[in-house]
Amino acid sequence: MKKLLLAASAALAIPAMAQAHFLLEYTEDTMIDRPGDVPVKLIFWHPHEAGHVMTMEKPQEFFVIHNGEKTDLMDTLKETTFEGADNSAQAFDATVPVKRSGDYVIVTVPAPYYEESEDIYIQQITKAYLNRNELPTDWDQPQGLATEILPLNKPYNVIAGSTFTGRVLAEGKPVAGAEIEIEYMASEPDMSGTGAKAATASTLPGGAIVAISDDNGYFTFGVPKAGYWGFAALGSGPATEHEGKELSQDAVIWIRAWDME
Repeated sequence: MKKLLLAASAALAIPAMAQAHFLLEYTEDTMIDRPGDVPVKLIFWHPHEAGHVMTMEKPQEFFVIHNGEKTDLMDTLKETTFEGADNSAQAFDATVPVKRSGDYVIVTVPAPYYEESEDIYIQQITKAYLNRNELPTDWDQPQGLATEILPLNKPYNVIAGSTFTGRVLAEGKPVAGAEIEIEYMASEPDMSGTGAKAATASTLPGGAIVAISDDNGYFTFGVPKAGYWGFAALGSGPATEHEGKELSQDAVIWIRAWDME
């Protein structure tokens, strides 16, 4: 109960501007046809409104899990600059080796980011998914992270117009009452450049889309549009302090939705 109260209070304490932050693990596709190294961009950004870019320091961990085996990818990271609508900041390019059939769970554990205007730290532990040859292997398994969102729908081929259900976990246990911010990646990064492509959706009225996890940590969202959708459970992790200041340790997951033709 104490942990749930801490998570809830951390989520409520985070201001609106901080809630818009999303760590991206972006690849052009989630379904991989040929074996090889898949390019990925790590960007700390506001991808719906193509807003302010936050400076991303070198992650604490960057790895992929395939068939339950973890492969460290830190040596693939290369510093780069990502250009947003009104500023540019440090980001990273990397690669994920995709050879055999199955799922590839990409995980980033970033260094905590200091939000100076609010005097807090933010750490978004992020997962994204690739698949080769339509063979499911790892997508429905927790990865043992400090906090994470476990998908209950295959996250790389959700159908637009259907629903996505996730379960918020902290140290493997469900988090009740977690505030989950939902973000559509209206502006996708340009893999051949340092900026973003044109936005495919306008800014939503009413601010951020938010869901609340139930007593068992579950939440469900109706996915209205094809593309990449991000879900961030705010303050869901066990860590609440970093260098003497408040820390929001968030769980982030990215899914890919497709139109049924």
